[in-house]
Amino acid sequence: MSVTGMTLVEKVIARAAGRAGVTPGEIVTAEVDFAFAHDSSGPRRWRPYLEELGVGLWAPSKVAIVSDHYVPAVDAESAEILKQTRAFVRDYSVGAFFDMVGICHLVLPEHGLIRPGHFIAGGDSHTPMAGAFGAYAAGYGATDMAAIAATGETWLAVPETVRVEWSGAFQPGVTAKDVMLFLCRELGLDNAFQAIEYAGPTVEAMAMPERMVLANMAAELGFETGIVAPDAVTFAYLAERGRPVEDEAAARALASDPDCSYRAVHRFDAAKLAPQIAQPHTPDNVIGADAIGEVAIDQAYIGACVGAKIEDLRMAAEVLAGRRIAPGVRLLIAPASAKTTELAAREGVLATLMAAGAVLLPSGCGACAGMGAGLLAAGETCISSTNRNFKGRMGHNEARVYLGSPYSVAAAAVAGRIVDPRPMLAEQRAAA
Repeated sequence: MSVTGMTLVEKVIARAAGRAGVTPGEIVTAEVDFAFAHDSSGPRRWRPYLEELGVGLWAPSKVAIVSDHYVPAVDAESAEILKQTRAFVRDYSVGAFFDMVGICHLVLPEHGLIRPGHFIAGGDSHTPMAGAFGAYAAGYGATDMAAIAATGETWLAVPETVRVEWSGAFQPGVTAKDVMLFLCRELGLDNAFQAIEYAGPTVEAMAMPERMVLANMAAELGFETGIVAPDAVTFAYLAERGRPVEDEAAARALASDPDCSYRAVHRFDAAKLAPQIAQPHTPDNVIGADAIGEVAIDQAYIGACVGAKIEDLRMAAEVLAGRRIAPGVRLLIAPASAKTTELAAREGVLATLMAAGAVLLPSGCGACAGMGAGLLAAGETCISSTNRNFKGRMGHNEARVYLGSPYSVAAAAVAGRIVDPRPMLAEQRAAA
């Protein structure tokens, strides 16, 4: 059967299902190209199921485990979970293990393990971050992931695709994070059984780390996955990491067909977008940074898979160069990976952040996941570069968490309150 007019998501699913084509609503069985989990969602959850079934991993070379939630261990329970993780990796001959070197969603791309056209299953809700590479990447619960680890297959209903196109150039101080906060307000958080495809000249001009932000926060929007068509930017990123795409023409052919059918198409002008802030206690409670009012902060946090890449640290350093954080404010930096910390040190970015008064934390999910250093007390207010601000997410239920870009977080740390970062950036650039 010859099928035409498919979206990017439908093409990737059809390949995984061994079909010429698929249509939204169909239930298909897909072969998984790559599966991963972290120390919280993987080994300690999978082992009991695998032992009961008397099976091992379907393909150890296609499985990765990353320790990122309980690292470094802060108590005996955390240490035990990490011990179990390391034992599982040994006992089941896991193909790739990254121990205490960063957050899974960034570490795996850093090693070229996310490939265009692949069907990826991850034991974490932010697995869609891998969709920035033109993969279908979705998060699964522990029981489903154990079944995937044992069989290499899963079933799914083919989702409809919502296409979001951006054109124009961002103003200085506006980033992919602002795009996603804006979309949380515009599209809402209830988009289950749908996929979101990001496209347009603005997206095509983005570097891979910014595209990762778009794909990552598809989870906040409630989509099954987020995806960007692979192109020269994708190929260059993978080639730089020693894992070039062998058939670039085939990868480019994954792009949505001109005659495909979308659930909806939304078009936005990037030039009109201002820095955005999500107010407590949900990512869609969004307002422009220039309209936020007087919100004093106790803590500014730059961390998480979505907000502590090297590009994010560079943004913060641009604001903080030659400045000091406000008295009574603590600025915490938790780089998303060890490679990020290394590069930031080599470039001098780390020195700029430390000179401004920042405190460097270990790489890992940390306070974003309510673990480790950087948690909030009752009544405290934090602005964070992370992706969620639900009540109790970063500590006490009575703490208040605002979300913004690294520019906005750094500017708030200097001002002692949430502000539009553009005036500070303009001062820096005028003085340069």
